[in-house]
Amino acid sequence: MASASYKLSPWLHRWLNRRIPAAKHQRLSHRSIFILPSGFGLMWLLLSLLLFLFGTNYQNNLVIGLSLLLGSIFVSAILYSYRNLAGLRLSALPAPDVYAGETVAIPLKVTADSQLYQINLSYPAGDVVTVKEVASQGQIAALPLPTRHRGYLSPGRLLVESHYPLGLCRVWSWVDMDNPLLVFPAYHPDKVRLHSIPGGGEDSPLYQFGIDEFCGLKSWHPGESLKQVAWKQFAQGRGMLSKEFSDPHGDPVWLQLPANLCGEALEQALETLCWQVDQLAKQNCVNWGLQLDKQQLPPAAGEAQRIACLRALAVYQPLTMTEASDEQQ
Repeated sequence: MASASYKLSPWLHRWLNRRIPAAKHQRLSHRSIFILPSGFGLMWLLLSLLLFLFGTNYQNNLVIGLSLLLGSIFVSAILYSYRNLAGLRLSALPAPDVYAGETVAIPLKVTADSQLYQINLSYPAGDVVTVKEVASQGQIAALPLPTRHRGYLSPGRLLVESHYPLGLCRVWSWVDMDNPLLVFPAYHPDKVRLHSIPGGGEDSPLYQFGIDEFCGLKSWHPGESLKQVAWKQFAQGRGMLSKEFSDPHGDPVWLQLPANLCGEALEQALETLCWQVDQLAKQNCVNWGLQLDKQQLPPAAGEAQRIACLRALAVYQPLTMTEASDEQQ
């Protein structure tokens, strides 16, 4: 898999923003397609010119005819190269969760009005992905892109390129799919400790919170687990009864970001919190929240709580000196 190595200049970015605005759905047409001879195409034209000069100089009609044939093939290649991108439709799809330092596969749906061939797709910092055939039913292309830091990441303009059919012309387009990614902090494993803010500051171990407690008996119904059957009561002749359990409901507990951190210490603390959030979600812990300076995510549970906390960690910015002094006052 080849690696893309192009960088657009600022003035070209501004011109492209006016000519090809950002959108989650793009359809290539004459306004967004560019075409020039390739290196091989330039050599082809040079050969055609030399043959024409040679034929006219020596009055050789066969050589002149050959030069005209090569020229006509080149003109036909221009038309077919353009048709191989015209009508191509690209649609941005939601990207999977990614943590800093990982490589994310950005999904794009690729469809076309007619059969297209050998389409190369790449982002500036990613690898080139070749779609051999594009048809009306479409397919999903996953474009790899490395990540380094947490926060929002813009992949940049997508390079769509083709040299089909003969390699005489390079036809391409730069499209902005308007698909910024949110990169979560990297993992930094550490012991998970929850803090009870209302109760006054004692650390609460993860597995001490949310344990089911016995709260009574009810009639057993077919299909329920036999592990829940109250066998002692059954032996006493009271019939089939099953045990009921409930979660204890104490003060809400919180994951907290230590105060007065900056630089690498802050990033490591955010990475630790990121790992702890995932651990709490895996353990199905209930009634926990996240506190980042003035920002608080109220206690909850489930996948929605995990995503909300990871997003808050990804975009967190420390308080400025003015904000910190106002908070202390």
